[in-house]
Amino acid sequence: MNKTLFHVSVLPLFFMAQVLKLGEILQRDIVIALMGPTGAGKSTFIDVATRQNGTTVGHGLTSCTSSIRSVKYTSETGQTVILVDTPGFDDTTKSDTEILNLLAEWLKKTYRKHVRLTGIIYLHRITDNRMAGTSLKNLHMFGELCGCEAAHGVVLATTMWGRLKTPEVGQRRQEELMKTFWKPMIDNGSETNQFRDSYESAWDLISSVVRRGKQRAVLLQKEMVDLEKRLGETSAGVTLYDTLQKSLAEQKEILQGLRDQAAKQDNPELARHLETQYNKLQETINSTFEQMIKMKIPLTRRIILFFSFKSPRANGIPLWRR
Repeated sequence: MNKTLFHVSVLPLFFMAQVLKLGEILQRDIVIALMGPTGAGKSTFIDVATRQNGTTVGHGLTSCTSSIRSVKYTSETGQTVILVDTPGFDDTTKSDTEILNLLAEWLKKTYRKHVRLTGIIYLHRITDNRMAGTSLKNLHMFGELCGCEAAHGVVLATTMWGRLKTPEVGQRRQEELMKTFWKPMIDNGSETNQFRDSYESAWDLISSVVRRGKQRAVLLQKEMVDLEKRLGETSAGVTLYDTLQKSLAEQKEILQGLRDQAAKQDNPELARHLETQYNKLQETINSTFEQMIKMKIPLTRRIILFFSFKSPRANGIPLWRR
């Protein structure tokens, strides 16, 4: 049995929970961020870890966490940890650009206050029978946001094991994640684990992070503060722009297909249905294009960066791609 400061055997049965404002987080605090796609179980993890009986879990179709929530837990013995709940990049109320801005501002402000993350717990649903587009996008963004140096403080954990028909299915999926999608993170020092929807399991994950015992800055913090980069110039920003560019091309191709189908239809009702789909997709394309404009680096800024003595790009983690 590992004997660490945060092993569940030495934790009291009651925790006091307190939601903090950003300015209330101190340099000495143990700060652990929860990251991953929407619906992976970040809010659930915090509820279980603090025995909140599901009072903050979202059960609807919209994402539960659309802002950053920092919750401080102080035990009766004085042991303290701050869990930071973050939104995923497939949020239902905010665009990916807004999510990245939200994360960047929080990370930038804490970094300037000399607050460092003790580590990150990245959650992924084991119920997913394949690595879908949104999960891949979240993973790529996370790798570029985190960077190589901070990867050592990351625990990659699967969730929702209780929803599987057999544990063997979950084990095969976990092995595939470790051999392919998660391998670059693991090669840079990340650990893997499982969240089994219990208080003990949650604190085992927290202990895994704390056991490494070193506060680290993530790549996005160093780029924006130390290198004075704008968000669109960071590894995460460049990755998001590339993703939006690819998405825009795919959307335009689908839009052209809908236009061609609508033109060939003699059925007025079907034509109206296709026209409705066309208009909805056009709105999506406009939104994607607006996001790209926000992330694009102006030509004059590119020239300045070219002649700058500062590193034009730091070490993100280029994760597995199809």
